[in-house]
Amino acid sequence: MTRRQIRGLGAAVLVSALMTACSTEDTEGPGPGVSTATRSAPAAAFGEPESFADGLDAPWSIAFHGQTPLVSERDTARILEVDGSGSPREVGVIDGVSPRGEGGLLGIAVHENDLYVYFTADGENRIERYGITGDPGALALGPAETILDGLASANYHNGGRIAFGPDGMLYATVGDAGSRDRAQNLDSLSGKILRMTPDGDVPQDNPFPNSLVYSYGHRNSQGMAWTEDGTMYASEFGQDTWDELNKIEAGGNYGWPEVEGIAGEDGFIDPLQQWSPDDASPSGIVIHDGTIYIANLRGERLRAVPLTDPATADEQFVDTYGRLRDVAIAPDGALWILTNNTDGRGDPKTGDDRIIRVPLR
Repeated sequence: MTRRQIRGLGAAVLVSALMTACSTEDTEGPGPGVSTATRSAPAAAFGEPESFADGLDAPWSIAFHGQTPLVSERDTARILEVDGSGSPREVGVIDGVSPRGEGGLLGIAVHENDLYVYFTADGENRIERYGITGDPGALALGPAETILDGLASANYHNGGRIAFGPDGMLYATVGDAGSRDRAQNLDSLSGKILRMTPDGDVPQDNPFPNSLVYSYGHRNSQGMAWTEDGTMYASEFGQDTWDELNKIEAGGNYGWPEVEGIAGEDGFIDPLQQWSPDDASPSGIVIHDGTIYIANLRGERLRAVPLTDPATADEQFVDTYGRLRDVAIAPDGALWILTNNTDGRGDPKTGDDRIIRVPLR
């Protein structure tokens, strides 16, 4: 299968109005019951948090090019580099970005000397690659190269997280784009986690022949991370009942739209944890020293899940910094948290949006 043939698998879906069956990350009603997780002792000792960088405009993702942090801004389509004093500088503007609703410039990932970006364009989502040139403080982007295009887009449920796994493959979360039944359709790339080579081709060991699909039955996953042994985890927005933390298996079916949350039904893989959307709306995740850290938007908190007991969690910074979009581990081992209060849904404070740096010890 070629990259251009991908277009035939998922025609772009434009959604102009939000319907009940396609709730967004912010307008979901509270789900029944409570989280299946219990409160545990803190999964890590946190040092004193500090506001490292501020004045960001609807930031979405953090990635590191060597020691240099890069940040994407959803609506401006800018890629920023942040220097050691926390000052941002524009590296480039991604051409063709069409921000609307939850769409725009979304996830970024760095592989060798290339920047990969996932964004919403007119009528589609796509992944492009740019060579990174120059030295820190004067970085620039080379010409765009399309890695994957023709992914269905909508005002909501675009997925958008990209990351390189320990196997050197590029993974991408793709939302159902408001067409929920596509999540169960293996001929569609919507509602899936995709796995591809750095050039966008289908790896020979993917679970479905000649297909980029790695797992399916996802509504709108926005976080991926791996342990040192290669075990993969992903966060997922539910509709109005349960948000999820999943352990991802190659070829696994995670149930959407047939089930939401822990269902115990044959043929579907249940999440490790589920939460009411009021307390979660999980986006970016990272794994460090045996703990999964989850940034939550509507829940306005950082959740720490110990891998030794993944049905439990500890909550940090509840209602402290507002909406949290992404979380990353910096080269010095500190935890970086990306706020998301200026995207039209939060309550921005002076200086928002910002990067919060939290030492781990």
